[in-house]
Amino acid sequence: SSPALHGDTLIVNWDHEGDSSLFALDARTGAERWRAAREEHTSWSSPLIVGSEGGPQVVVSATGRVRGYALADGRLIWECGGLSQNVVASPVAADGVVYVGSSYEKRAFLAIRYEGAEGDLTDSDAVLWQLRKRTPYVPSPLLYDDTLYYFAHYQGVLNVTEATTGETKAGPFRVDALRDIYASPTAANGHIYLTSREGITVVLNHADEPAPVAVNRLDDRFSASIAFAGDALLLRGERHLYCIAED
Repeated sequence: SSPALHGDTLIVNWDHEGDSSLFALDARTGAERWRAAREEHTSWSSPLIVGSEGGPQVVVSATGRVRGYALADGRLIWECGGLSQNVVASPVAADGVVYVGSSYEKRAFLAIRYEGAEGDLTDSDAVLWQLRKRTPYVPSPLLYDDTLYYFAHYQGVLNVTEATTGETKAGPFRVDALRDIYASPTAANGHIYLTSREGITVVLNHADEPAPVAVNRLDDRFSASIAFAGDALLLRGERHLYCIAED
């Protein structure tokens, strides 16, 4: 689980095999601003900070519940059940809706309207849609424009889904060049980047029927997702950090 930064507040999720908590720290000093006790075991999903009319919220996806907390004071605003154990994929959000998925002992992908929500949302109208097959496990989903891109489990089967409805937009596609995948899909400038642990990156165009436009290979192993800085791509391998850009 990676930390999340919003202004001068740093959010750290500490779900483990003990007394789990969500922490808000002063990013400048490390001083604790608040902590929220959590009834969760180990989880891997990173917190996501989203905007709402009532102020920013911290959304954390985990086995017991997906929960939304007030960034200001750690108050629990809403929660929703329905995911599997051992949640790894991190949430994504847009337009007052958060998208969460898991794939361990069961498959689950939920679209939850958090804007204006309070209390237990399980099986309520706030759950806009849900899917029960080909859901993500290790790689997080990518939300690009109105499209969700996500792998089935951590294998090279890519799903392309309409975010507002949960309907299949294209595919699913088997990306033959990719096998084991821990890195999440990323996007920039109308292209989707898919990187496998074996060091292969497949680039797709962001179209109604995505098609490959390039396949690149680096002699390294990759679990981290591509990061973008201006016109450069940054990839962290097991042995080296790579910066790819035009001269």
